[in-house]
Amino acid sequence: MLNSINSFILLHLRSLEMIGVLMRIFSFSLVSWLGPASPFMFVWVFNTVDAVLLTWCAILRRDTAYTTLNAFWILVGIVGILRAGDLLH
Repeated sequence: MLNSINSFILLHLRSLEMIGVLMRIFSFSLVSWLGPASPFMFVWVFNTVDAVLLTWCAILRRDTAYTTLNAFWILVGIVGILRAGDLLH
C-alpha cells in the first residue's frame, strides 16, 4: 500500500508539490485578508495537510532541508489546531 502511494507521489511529484505550495499560499492569504474573522481551525487543518504533503514529497526526493522545514510546519500546524480548538492555551 505504502509503495503504491509513494509510486503515485513520485509519478506526480511536481504537480503535488505545486498543489501543496498553492494550499499554503491560500491558507496564509485567507488569514491576511480576513484577520481575526478567519476560520482559524480550517486554516490550520488545511495548512497541516499541505505540510504533510510537502514533507512526504521532500522525503521521497531525499531533500533534507525541505523535509526539516515542512516537518516543522506539521508541528506548528498541530499546535495551531490545538489552539484553534481551545485544547491548548
